[in-house]
Amino acid sequence: MRILWTLLKVIVGLAVVIPVGFFVLALGAGVLGALIGLAFVALKIACIGLAGYGLYRLARHMLAPAPKQAPPLRRELPTADPYYEAAMRELNSELSSTSDFRR
Repeated sequence: MRILWTLLKVIVGLAVVIPVGFFVLALGAGVLGALIGLAFVALKIACIGLAGYGLYRLARHMLAPAPKQAPPLRRELPTADPYYEAAMRELNSELSSTSDFRR
């Protein structure tokens, strides 16, 4: 009797698990198919956008006048940092004033 009861539990378990498994597989395949479809749509939109950008660049190159090249700006670096010089003057004034107290 114990064997029959165990066999009945296995049959009932399989009767529940197999349809649920098919449902989960179908749901997973549907979600995966939808994601793959969205990926293809995004790829098509990206290709159309790339082609449009290429056509825009080509039309701009053919129709727009060439921009005049301005000479690059060259700025001369200062020979000394003014903040460093001010800090050194302040430090020297403080050190010379503290040396008066030591005498």
